[in-house]
Amino acid sequence: MTTSRTDLTPVAVNVLCTEDALEITLSDGRRLSVPLWWFPRLLRATPDQRARWELIGQGEGIHWPDVDEDLEVEHLFSYSLRPLPASAADWKPPRIEP
Repeated sequence: MTTSRTDLTPVAVNVLCTEDALEITLSDGRRLSVPLWWFPRLLRATPDQRARWELIGQGEGIHWPDVDEDLEVEHLFSYSLRPLPASAADWKPPRIEP
């Protein structure tokens, strides 16, 4: 039996932003919860702005129009591999040289 790539791609069906977490329900019933401070734009957004999200494609991505944030669901599974600051207060945007 073969499995196509689309069978393995996680697809979001629902999104909830709490005060400190981004919670995504996937089409296969799994729930993914990640710290909100991984996404500084969402962390700084108001609860109303976080609540206004749209699915991109068939749920492969999530878009927050009020804060111009886009996330690809599949990439959320690899975020734990990147170095993270000790706390949200330690996060600083990258410096862009002119």
